[in-house]
Amino acid sequence: MTMTPKDTLTMGLVGSGFITEFHLKSMLGVRNVKVGGVYSRSEENRQRIVDLAAELGLGPCTSFSSLDGMLEDEGIDAIWILSPNHTRLDIMRQIHAAVTEKRSKIVAVACEKPLARTIGEANEMLRLAEDAKLNHGYLENQVFCTPVLRGKEIIWRRAAANAGRPYLARAAEEHSGPHAAWFWQGDKQGGGVLNDMMCHSVEVARHLLTDPAKPRSSLKIKAVNGTVANLKWTQPKYAQQLSERYGPDVDYRNRPSEDFARATITLEDEEGNDLMIEATTSWAYVGAGLRIQLELLGPEYSMEFNSLATGLKIFMSREISGAEGEDLVEKQNAEQGLMPVLEDEAGIYGYTDENRHMVECFRKGETPSETFMDGVAVVQMLMGLYYSAEEGRTVTFPAEELENYVPMVARVGAN
Repeated sequence: MTMTPKDTLTMGLVGSGFITEFHLKSMLGVRNVKVGGVYSRSEENRQRIVDLAAELGLGPCTSFSSLDGMLEDEGIDAIWILSPNHTRLDIMRQIHAAVTEKRSKIVAVACEKPLARTIGEANEMLRLAEDAKLNHGYLENQVFCTPVLRGKEIIWRRAAANAGRPYLARAAEEHSGPHAAWFWQGDKQGGGVLNDMMCHSVEVARHLLTDPAKPRSSLKIKAVNGTVANLKWTQPKYAQQLSERYGPDVDYRNRPSEDFARATITLEDEEGNDLMIEATTSWAYVGAGLRIQLELLGPEYSMEFNSLATGLKIFMSREISGAEGEDLVEKQNAEQGLMPVLEDEAGIYGYTDENRHMVECFRKGETPSETFMDGVAVVQMLMGLYYSAEEGRTVTFPAEELENYVPMVARVGAN
């Protein structure tokens, strides 16, 4: 895709929740961009985003009461889809209609992880973007984490070049549970922790194992084996907490989603070598806050990263008290004791480099390194893992039975 580069890309945001704030804060480290508009159903939430964009100097940002209103604004160049999972396909259909009917002049669309709730939905997201001739980017922030960018560059340049390619990637992400009610609802979110967080783990692991001189598609998925479990939130005490926090729509006594997931994925490179991904995710982890652990292993080397092994730590004695918050680290679980501090969450988690990359690609008409095609591949792995857990067996690829598959917790949640 080629076009005359734009001096500044003006983005429109769809969604006004927690993740939108993360993206906005990351834009402070991105050049040649401004936030021109935001659409969501809540006027109050839209205004919060408008005010934050102004505070950060990223505006002026307009609050749009309709998606078509934002799409038809000639000042908007690209759309970031940051709304809940169950809304994304309908949003993409509305974008497709506005562009193909020549009511919108946007040139690109980016979508937050996961791309969709099923393989069918993911394929449709890709088809709609390509049919509308839109540049498209898949927003998987862990691929752009600063330690991932630096670690992969060193490993492949120094270690793999001498001893051979890496063959095993391990990825884990865990915290004490999501921020909003819809994450806990299987039909809306598309599953539980496997869909919500394993999408990060499998893609960052696949990225680390991919030769930087080759496309991600150079690795072929051979087989997946998954396990899911309910460890914490179905216990009566914690199920009651969810009901009190989110109301009757989150009922973990009768309609739970998994809060633990494990994955083993076998890949094959272009030379026929087997590569392995081991991944675990959990909403049942209680520690300082969100913990991301990554490892990459090869014949004579290894790499590892733990997001809570920070250089900066703060100690608060029992004499110091304060309101609950997340000012030190995402999903913070304590306000006293020895606590790690992530001094730049948006950068360390990858949002800054992710958005810098997407903005520059969209501005110049270049194809991003993560596209909707990668989003489809991620959903294929996730659905294979859910099916494996449900069937109690390893699933080999290609797997035609997955094309119309809906995870059990999403089927139950819809009843």
